[in-house]
Amino acid sequence: MKTRIQAIVRRQTTTVFIALALVVGLAAGLGGAALIESIAVVGDLVAWLDGALGWGRFIPLLTVPIGLTAAWALSQRFPELRGSGVPAVTAGLTVRSGYVPTRASYLKILATALTVGSGGSAGREGPTVMVGAAVGSSIGRYSGMGEDQVRSLVAAGAGAGIGASFNAPIAGMLFAMEVILGNFAIRHLNAVVIASVTAAVTTRSIVGEARILSVIPHRVGDPTELVLYTALGLAAAGAGFVFLRAFDSVHAPIKQFDQRPWLRPLVLGSVVAIIVTIEPRILGTGQAFTQELVDGGVVEAAWWVLLALAGLKTLATAGTLGSQASGGHFMPALFIGSCLGAALAKIAAPVWGFSELDPGAFAVVGMAAMFAAVARAPLTSILIVFELTGDYGLVLPLMLATSVATVVADRIHKESVYTIPLVRRGIRLLRTSDVDLLDTVMVGEVMTPKSDLLTLSMTTREAEAELDRHRHHGLPVADDDGRLVGILTISDIMRTGGPSDDLTTADVMTPRPVTVTPETPVSLAVERMASLGVGRLPVVSETDPTKLVGMFRRETAVKAYHHALADVTETELRQKRQRIWARPDTEFFEFHIPAGSMADGRPVKEVHWPAGCTLVAIRRGRAVLVPEGDTQLLADDIVTGFGAPGARSQVLERLRATSDDTVETGQTVPID
Repeated sequence: MKTRIQAIVRRQTTTVFIALALVVGLAAGLGGAALIESIAVVGDLVAWLDGALGWGRFIPLLTVPIGLTAAWALSQRFPELRGSGVPAVTAGLTVRSGYVPTRASYLKILATALTVGSGGSAGREGPTVMVGAAVGSSIGRYSGMGEDQVRSLVAAGAGAGIGASFNAPIAGMLFAMEVILGNFAIRHLNAVVIASVTAAVTTRSIVGEARILSVIPHRVGDPTELVLYTALGLAAAGAGFVFLRAFDSVHAPIKQFDQRPWLRPLVLGSVVAIIVTIEPRILGTGQAFTQELVDGGVVEAAWWVLLALAGLKTLATAGTLGSQASGGHFMPALFIGSCLGAALAKIAAPVWGFSELDPGAFAVVGMAAMFAAVARAPLTSILIVFELTGDYGLVLPLMLATSVATVVADRIHKESVYTIPLVRRGIRLLRTSDVDLLDTVMVGEVMTPKSDLLTLSMTTREAEAELDRHRHHGLPVADDDGRLVGILTISDIMRTGGPSDDLTTADVMTPRPVTVTPETPVSLAVERMASLGVGRLPVVSETDPTKLVGMFRRETAVKAYHHALADVTETELRQKRQRIWARPDTEFFEFHIPAGSMADGRPVKEVHWPAGCTLVAIRRGRAVLVPEGDTQLLADDIVTGFGAPGARSQVLERLRATSDDTVETGQTVPID
């Protein structure tokens, strides 16, 4: 059955790919609705328990530690369930060829429902991103799509998750391109757009609009308010720094937690429970309170109360996610930003004499600025507010505050909330335009085919001898059937105390190594190596990830760069020639090389020809030569050139020849 489906996909690639993107969006929308309903179910169980025990507002002291511990237990068995899931999706795209485990599509819903439904402070948007990405990865791999198309479907599922959570398909598309992929490659766009729109429609149809955050339109009261919105951007950058430091700190190794891992969710869960018991408005996602703020409904709250709520939400979210439970950062960031914006409006209102400040408008802009500061996604932040409000009244303050927040936040804290977990795992994303040139070269064009292999039964001493003999620092390891099972490097051998007759490659190798395929762009392979800090990647078949077809190494990347550079140079030269030929005043002309000329006996490439002049042919006696860089010019050669009329006189001048040296017959041929 699977083989038959893959055969159909290969015959109708484009049509099927669009259909698969639609399916991914539908599944992501269903997943988003399932997550919302699951959180509600756990919340109902908490309410039932409260009715049975009569604890009232103190019920989180019981339910939060239990919920976070249950989610932690799941994450111990399935590590990809920890946190928001966005870093796991990014890592899957970066180093695992778009692989996101299928089980994440349903286990993430369960883990997040336990975390958020029990009262933990986290959002549901990041988990919905992972649910959609897992669906996209599974469908792409099962249908036999190539790696690049699998990556497109993963990004489509991730964007669909945001589209489903906020009923904001455009923001979902931008989130997928800006945060997940880190680029705006056109080849991914169709799938992402289709999936995001489908997911948004599906989720809204099932759960309704009342359970999705919405924002009423707001306006800027006076252009001078832009000064305050600039200050809000700076404040959001500062709050984002505190948020990121708190998030990073709770993940630091703690001796007591390392010795008794179960203490982590219990202790941090208890801290979170105390916080949400003191201030119930920050319990769970905090969406209800955020909704009131952006609608301007809590103007009676003092500014210091709003700032206190922002601080408590930061601590509660850091504690919840630091317990290794499941939940996202998106809604907590919006909560904090809305509190920050409304507080700034309250602080400035008594002394601001130019206009009446709208706390709701500042809360809306604060949301966008805060998310831009913690996620480094200004475009997503701006567009999501546009879609939530359906109005462009805040376009100027939105663009100003998010830009300021992003720039300042990037200066004071290099990592975003989505890259911190990756850096902790030793994965650093390489997202610069420096590798764009290598997008044009595929791994299969430059890889070393048929790599030497190590076997599982070799001792590390024998393996080191093989590495020395082949002059490599690492080689792939194959089982008895020739299937790729791992990779062994000199570092692996040194890490175990050096070469030994007692240890085998199976004992010290890196199992299930990160791979690429012949159709992988070299830019992606280089990014993958840089992210992992490795110098080689096995190249496997598109259809069989255990079938080794070659190796991609650092020196291969250099070869690929020169290959791409040569192609680009040739393209630029061709374009330059076409521009010259398209000029109406260009013409062919001929001249001969006089004896004693500076060109006599020299290669073509060593003669400084004037700009806009191209050599077409060299006639030497009865022979006609095509001029190349190494072609040697000789006295009495008749050369045909092409260029503007002035080019001929410049050539003759440089050859120290006069007009009498030109061939009189057929001297010029004008271009029509």
